[in-house]
Amino acid sequence: MSRDFDAIVIGAGQAGPSLAGRLTAAGMRVALVERKFLGGTCVNAGCMPTKTLVASARAAHVARTGADYGIDIGGDIRIDMPKVKARADTVIANARGNVTAWLQGMDGLTLFTGHARFLDARTVRVGDETLTAPKIFLNVGCRPTVPDMPGIGEIDYLTSTGILGLSAVPRHLVVVGGSYIGLEFAQMYRRFGADVTIVERGPKLAPREDDDISAAIADILAGEGITIRTDAECIGFRRDAGGIAVRVDCNGGAPEILGSHVLIATGRTPNTDDLGLETTGVATDKRGYITVDDKLATTVDGIWALGDCNGHGAFTHTSYNDFEILAANLLDGADRRLSSRIPGYALYIDPPLGRVGMSEREARASGRNIVVSTRPMTRVGRAVEKGETKGMMKAIADADTKEILGAAILGIEGDEAIHGILDIMNAGAAYPVLQWAVPIHPTVSELIPTLLGDLKPA
Repeated sequence: MSRDFDAIVIGAGQAGPSLAGRLTAAGMRVALVERKFLGGTCVNAGCMPTKTLVASARAAHVARTGADYGIDIGGDIRIDMPKVKARADTVIANARGNVTAWLQGMDGLTLFTGHARFLDARTVRVGDETLTAPKIFLNVGCRPTVPDMPGIGEIDYLTSTGILGLSAVPRHLVVVGGSYIGLEFAQMYRRFGADVTIVERGPKLAPREDDDISAAIADILAGEGITIRTDAECIGFRRDAGGIAVRVDCNGGAPEILGSHVLIATGRTPNTDDLGLETTGVATDKRGYITVDDKLATTVDGIWALGDCNGHGAFTHTSYNDFEILAANLLDGADRRLSSRIPGYALYIDPPLGRVGMSEREARASGRNIVVSTRPMTRVGRAVEKGETKGMMKAIADADTKEILGAAILGIEGDEAIHGILDIMNAGAAYPVLQWAVPIHPTVSELIPTLLGDLKPA
């Protein structure tokens, strides 16, 4: 059976449903295809469930350290992991239900459940149905990457999706991968009571960050009893009577560690390998990400790619911004571009890292004349009052133009405070504009003008 539409949206992640809403509101007949769960990674296996678990882990941490604040509840803290999991499952179900109700009530939209595969650049097959449209939008997301490491096929391992199904605290969780996803789960399960070891192939955690930020992250995690093994050049696995033996090749420490559970957190792979893109002429890079131009168009007229699958951001907010760019250009006559987006993101360990723009390393590589300022969180009144002084603040600017190039706030409320800098960068204002603001006391943000006032050549 063949059915004609004005537009086909493949994937119901962060960008897809919102785009379908704008297209149908413009009078188009739209087909939305999703092969698994409406809502995409954020709702079902990403931000919403993981940050719900992070909140439960923080509650355990606060209870465990209450005596430091003069609140002694007595006895050991007990983790009811089935209840923790049920809370996260409820958040998923509610969010997915909201997306489902919204889409089912959308006039002009037809929902298809199944795997979409191109037959040609204007035709998509879903089950027994053939859909055609002059405009096709790909919002197919990514999945966890599982590298072909020695012994990986001989063990049961977890990914960032599978670990959400745990209803008991692991005895010893070994996290393979020291980047954002792995670090969040490492701290979370340490706070739930597991022994945790992070195994990272590179020389430092969070390799995208500057060395001082990475070192501060490692200090926070090590301070909570997490074992960190970097420079692991020869990671492998084997079954052992006591669990799973993980081989590492580090400069120091035992060559092998024994865990009860292994989390593989080594990145993500775009879901583009089974779409039949070879029938369309749509180009992908060597990692499978769809090649797009500055307005999200692929190499084939009439096909666009949004969200994680285009390799221009791996976050819910960048996916939603892709929708905003595309909708504005197609429906509002705007001229919005990916290159205008200032990158910002957060790492949700506790305390969190808020980041915007360039790192110091990237700024130096750009050839600019830069100035840098750093400040430990021990000098932030809000952090001192709350007894959470781990971390640091950092800003990088162009000494000639006074443009803020980037900033990092690793510390309590850093994911919120960073928006003051993000906003001034989007406004295109020079840093003295923010330097002479009068922020509220006592907050983390009140230190931003002081931080900017200390910018110096480095």
